Amino acid sequence: MNNERAQALKKLQIISFAVNEAALYLDGHPTNKMALAFYEKAVKEHKDLLAKYEKTYGPITFFSASGPSWTWVQGPWPWQNEREA
Repeated sequence: MNNERAQALKKLQIISFAVNEAALYLDGHPTNKMALAFYEKAVKEHKDLLAKYEKTYGPITFFSASGPSWTWVQGPWPWQNEREA
């Protein structure tokens, strides 16, 4: 996996973790306005990073696979290094 792709994937993983943790926190503290604001900001960032990643490198999950062929199985899997693909 090239360095730019690896960095983009790492950013996406970090923000995904933040979104999940914020959601878990909000389950126990549903009226916390700071936590809700953080969650909403993180969700927007996640959507933006995911769209940018998938536009550049292709789908990261099968939910985004589409087109004239089944693109999900093309190229290396997100967890593979290029030398393994």
